[in-house]
Amino acid sequence: MQCVPKSVSLTFRGVLLALAASSVAASGAVAGNMGSAAAYKLVPHRAVYDMKLGDMEEQSGIAGLNGRMVYDFSGSACEGYSVNFRFVTEFQDANGGSQITDLQTTSFEEPKAAGYQFLSKTFVDQELVEATRGTARAGTGTKTVELKEPSEKSLEIGREVLFPTEHLLAVLKSADEGVHFLAADIYDGAETGEKVYATTTVIGSRTLSPVKPGAKGPEAPLSGLHYWPVTVAYFDPAEENASGELLPVYQLSFWLYENGISGKLKLDYGDFTIQGQMTALELYDEVECPRH
Repeated sequence: MQCVPKSVSLTFRGVLLALAASSVAASGAVAGNMGSAAAYKLVPHRAVYDMKLGDMEEQSGIAGLNGRMVYDFSGSACEGYSVNFRFVTEFQDANGGSQITDLQTTSFEEPKAAGYQFLSKTFVDQELVEATRGTARAGTGTKTVELKEPSEKSLEIGREVLFPTEHLLAVLKSADEGVHFLAADIYDGAETGEKVYATTTVIGSRTLSPVKPGAKGPEAPLSGLHYWPVTVAYFDPAEENASGELLPVYQLSFWLYENGISGKLKLDYGDFTIQGQMTALELYDEVECPRH
């Protein structure tokens, strides 16, 4: 049966067509602007999403799906950012079989994206099927990766490649400046830790949250905030179709709030989609960086 691609550890970094009146043409341009992007404040929080099967096509082989995603984000621009992420899904196939996939990732991104540490484990029916662990560091001309699992290996990725939170800040900066299209290469240590994903991000118009002041429920802290509808397409440069066209491995759509929190998730794998609804949101105390 078909399982969710392991690269979904995105950890929320995620597309279609260029909508923009203004645009960022290449990932190198993104990297060059990241200094000012660091000014955007991300709120530490823990969000829980219930996941369910959305649209599907017969060839998907999936009869049902349910799951839960937990995203725990902490830190600050001066201390660095830590992410603990877990995504558990149970699939049912057309023959009545089922499979539980449990993806667990932990990462730490140093201030100014100087380095990135990651550990990712994937379990299928409680059996560990994959583990990836390593460290990436930014150098003067390139970024280097030292892998410890699944095997010890060193590799280089481009200096312009963004780490996950670095990319999130770039998307926020683009959204705030009215830029509707963003292209960037991302490294998050997914799968065996050797892949860099090309991404394109489409950013919609700034919109006021539909959560009313005084509302109850998990999304109450989002009242009064603005968000942008965002869609990120992830491409594996090594996977072209017969015509040489590069198709997305998957697409992630969500509402990106101005404080970095995401809502209304949708993961699109082509022949099926997964929808996520926020069921819990806890805001952590913010750490104020010292002023210089």
